[in-house]
Amino acid sequence: MLSLTYVNQGNFQLLEKEKPTLQSPRDAIVRVTMSSICTSDLHIKHGSVPRAVPGITVGHEMVGVVEQVGSQVTTVGVGDRVAVNVETFCGDCFFCKHGFVNNCTDPNGGWALGCRIDGGQAEFVRVPFADQGLTKIPQTVSDRQALFVGDILATGFWAARISEITSDDTVLIIGAGPTGICALLCVMLKKPKRVIVCEKDPARIAFIKEHYPDVLVTEPETCVSFVQNHSDHGGADVVMEVAGAKSTFRLAWECARPNAIVTVVALYDEAQNLPLPEMYGKNLTFKTGGVDGCDCKEILSLIEQGKIDTTPLITHSFPLNEIEEAYQIFENHLDGVIKIAITPPEEH
Repeated sequence: MLSLTYVNQGNFQLLEKEKPTLQSPRDAIVRVTMSSICTSDLHIKHGSVPRAVPGITVGHEMVGVVEQVGSQVTTVGVGDRVAVNVETFCGDCFFCKHGFVNNCTDPNGGWALGCRIDGGQAEFVRVPFADQGLTKIPQTVSDRQALFVGDILATGFWAARISEITSDDTVLIIGAGPTGICALLCVMLKKPKRVIVCEKDPARIAFIKEHYPDVLVTEPETCVSFVQNHSDHGGADVVMEVAGAKSTFRLAWECARPNAIVTVVALYDEAQNLPLPEMYGKNLTFKTGGVDGCDCKEILSLIEQGKIDTTPLITHSFPLNEIEEAYQIFENHLDGVIKIAITPPEEH
C-alpha cells in the first residue's frame, strides 16, 4: 500500500509498505477513506517532535471503514464508518478513567498514530485500543463533515471545555488557522458575550469575516488595545493561544485581564518563558495541552444536529498518490489553503 513515510528530519517520502495486520486482540484495521495534513505533521518533518520515530507512516487525522477487528473489540465492527482518534488510550488506567486520555500510561498511550506508530496518510491503518480510538460516524454525517473530529475539532472542543467560559465572558482566540477556527466553533457553542479573533494573515481574516460575521477581528499589532477597548474589565476573561509563536505566547497573557484563564492550545517549536516579574499581580491561571480527545461521540452528535460545521475549512483535495504536492501547498500556505482532504489513491 502507499504510505507517506517520515524518513529523516526534513524528509517525507511516499513509499510502498505492507498492509498492516492485527497485533493485539484490541486492534482494528481501518481502510482510510479520507485523511488530512496537520501542522503537527510539519513539526515532525522539521524535527521538533523528538519522540517521532523515523520510518513511521505519518498522519493522525482520518476517517475510514473498519476492515478487521481483534477478538476483544466490541464497540465497532467490520463495515462501520469511523472517525479515528488522534490519541491512543487504554481506557483502564488512572488517567483514562479521569478523562486525561492524553496521559494514558500504556506504552502506546497519548499521541502515537503517525508519530510513534504508523498513522493514516496511507491506504490502511492499524488502530490500537479500537474500542477507545474509533467512533462510529452517524449515517447522515459525511466523511468531509467528520474528518476533523478526532484531532483538531477534538482539540477545539477540549480547549473550550477546560476554559470555563460563561455567557458574560469576552473570549480572545489568538490564531485563525485550522485549529483556531475549530476552537472558535466550539467557543461559539458556549455563547459568550463576545468573541475576538487575532490573526495576521489577510486570507484567514477574510475567511473569519465571511463565515463568522459576529466575531470581532484584530491583528497582532493592535490586539492589546483592541481587546482592552472591547472588554469589560481591562482584558479578555479567557484567552486561547492557538498560534504557537513566541510573540503570540506573550500576547496571550498581555491581553488577559487579572485573574483570567489562559488556555495554551498551540504546539511550539521552542521553549517559552513566563516572565513572572512582569506578570506579577495578574494572578492568571494557565491551562495547557495536549488535547484529551475523549469527546468524539458528543462532537459527532453536534455535527449531526447541524451545530458544528467544519467543511468550509477544506479548501483543497488530493488523492494519496499526489500527497507530496499537497504538502507543498499546505506547508507554504499557497492558494489560500486552510485544510486539505486526502482521498484514496488513484490508479498507480
